[in-house]
Amino acid sequence: MIKKYIPVITIDGPTASGKGTVAQLVASKLGFHYLDSGALYRLVTLSAINNNVQLDNELELVILIKKLNYNFLGKEVYLNGVNVTTLIRNEKVSNNASKIAKFKNIRKELFKIQVKFRKFPGLVADGRDMGTTVFPDAFLKIFLTADIKQRTKRRYKQLMQKGFSVSMSDLLINLIKRDIRDKTRNLSPLKCPEQAHLLNTSKMNINQVVNQILDWYKYKKN
Repeated sequence: MIKKYIPVITIDGPTASGKGTVAQLVASKLGFHYLDSGALYRLVTLSAINNNVQLDNELELVILIKKLNYNFLGKEVYLNGVNVTTLIRNEKVSNNASKIAKFKNIRKELFKIQVKFRKFPGLVADGRDMGTTVFPDAFLKIFLTADIKQRTKRRYKQLMQKGFSVSMSDLLINLIKRDIRDKTRNLSPLKCPEQAHLLNTSKMNINQVVNQILDWYKYKKN
């Protein structure tokens, strides 16, 4: 299968570990395509909320996915022709996206979408199970982590910049709960993939993280 020869870099990690920003920059530097797998779960969640679909109704959510009208244009995300890039990042959508991720058939449907992002000349995919489940044959696997307090500060800054009013203490609690959900779910739990580079970004800036990943890629490629 020709897709096996398309290089994939997976960047997994918990919420606010920096994987999204880092993955976008790495993809840009290499001229690769980019997959934000979490955005797909958020799109399903937002669509469910907009259509009054219960978030615990797996069958209805699967039907919703099959009809999902979405588009990724660079860093922008569209749902039914409307730019929802900022909206899908609010805490209500993010928390519920983590909850629907436990459903087997939802993961199965989104898996079909995710693997289609693998195109020449290559792909950088970020998420929680990119290196373990979606692209287990990835050329390079990265797992980012960071201190929970540092991640809370990052998430707080992200939300404030997007105009959302949030409490630092509430964010900390939400991150802890989300980590537990992600790590303990039966299907594709959050964990460091085999043969992945583990990188703690607590004391690193974005450029340092990006450069480290690019160095690993170049070293392995050569």
